[in-house]
Amino acid sequence: MRVIKYSKAALERIYNRQDRRKKIIENKVRKIVEDVKNNGDEALIKYTMKFDGLKLTPRQIRVSESEINASYQNMDPKFINILKLAIENITRFYKKQLKKSWKIKEADGITLKQKYQPLERVGIYVPAASAPLVSSVYMSVSLAKLAGVKEIVLATPPNKFGTVDPYILAVANLLAVKEIYKMGGAQAVAALAFGTKTVPKVDKIIGPGNPYVSEAKRQVFGYVDIDMVAGPSEVVIIANQYTNPEFVKADLLAQSEHLMGVSFLITPSKILIKAIKDDLKGVTVIKVKNLDEAVEITNRIAPEHLQIMVKNANKVLKKIKNAGAIFIGPYTPAVVGDYIAGPSHVLPTGGTARFFSGLSLDDFNKSMHIISYSKKALEKVREPIKVIASLEGLKKHGEAIEVRFK
Repeated sequence: MRVIKYSKAALERIYNRQDRRKKIIENKVRKIVEDVKNNGDEALIKYTMKFDGLKLTPRQIRVSESEINASYQNMDPKFINILKLAIENITRFYKKQLKKSWKIKEADGITLKQKYQPLERVGIYVPAASAPLVSSVYMSVSLAKLAGVKEIVLATPPNKFGTVDPYILAVANLLAVKEIYKMGGAQAVAALAFGTKTVPKVDKIIGPGNPYVSEAKRQVFGYVDIDMVAGPSEVVIIANQYTNPEFVKADLLAQSEHLMGVSFLITPSKILIKAIKDDLKGVTVIKVKNLDEAVEITNRIAPEHLQIMVKNANKVLKKIKNAGAIFIGPYTPAVVGDYIAGPSHVLPTGGTARFFSGLSLDDFNKSMHIISYSKKALEKVREPIKVIASLEGLKKHGEAIEVRFK
């Protein structure tokens, strides 16, 4: 456990933690992305062999229907009930985000509309490194389905046997996802973005991953949309002398289970620091003077998960401006949000909560503006359009109006 006091230099390193991404990853990923873009299945198979140790044929890349059906053979029925509970919670939360198209009708024949349209084809990446992230399937797919996306594609790395974890397959199938590919890493992102003979391209890529996956998403943005560029999972806990130290230890250690997981405790309490100091490794403790200072630092860190574990937590909450998800009180660990609460656990990391939000229905929709003018309505704005077009030196813009009144 590392304890630091309010030090500008030390805190700047924390605030700018996203800048630590190494150039070597960027260059390696660029080569992989370009290779898959230019060589499709051939490159995808090559990198699956290189990184996963599996030689697959193009036909084997897509999970077969028989593989999906076999996933249920050893499935615990209790898991299905747990899954249904999670999906019910997710659906109840995100139904509040559903948007309806709307219009404004004005005098003289002006109609203005905003039409919401679900994306046609979305790719969802599900990590499966040390353990398959089953929860990432329902935390993403449920939103896509509720938003009305018709084609949902799953990409997940194969295991050493050349198969996909049965729980991932079962959850995907229960959510009616039929298109699943055995591919991971930067090569999977590139295949989804550009398409191959086996993998049709998507419109958007959703989901967390390792630094190579995140960098690949960054590089393909513009060819397709992405949800965000995610880094290692992270938590900030604001606590003081009134907080149960066992709760704090458990929550910090839970976060540290993630690959490269980052855990911060911000506290004014020497008593709390002393109570936990012998039990934690890889945790950064920031000693502050008071809770106002804790809030100031937290807003600069802009963490993925923020737990407020002090008395009058809502008073602290009012001052928080930047966090992916906030968990209030001693009985709301971030783990609740990871699995069952309802809001998606796909959240901004690395300080990007300053400008990114957690996954929402908006990520699976786009909007279109629809404008309709009558001749009478156009005549009323004829002169203003001509003046502005003239100021911008766009003569033909003005002529496009005038031709309608000859």
